[in-house]
Amino acid sequence: MNAEFAIELLKNMIYQALTIAAPILITAMVIGLAVSLFQAVTTIHEQTLTFVPKALGVIGIMLLLMPWIVRSLIEFTVSVIQKMPQMLQ
Repeated sequence: MNAEFAIELLKNMIYQALTIAAPILITAMVIGLAVSLFQAVTTIHEQTLTFVPKALGVIGIMLLLMPWIVRSLIEFTVSVIQKMPQMLQ
């Protein structure tokens, strides 16, 4: 395996991880921002109010995007397996 191939493989892995994690992280960030804005307006500072909506939102988005995530991971795995003969050269 040469250096260019290894760098390309690493770049693809990082891109794949970011692509899969981004919707989940953005959902948690938006819900957290909305809850903290709600807490600032109403002066309610309950700890469960910050955790439960984030947990439900993240679980919901994961269930919604699960087919896409699995398909994307399978395509990436297949492409890595197909490139294995090039790794030995």
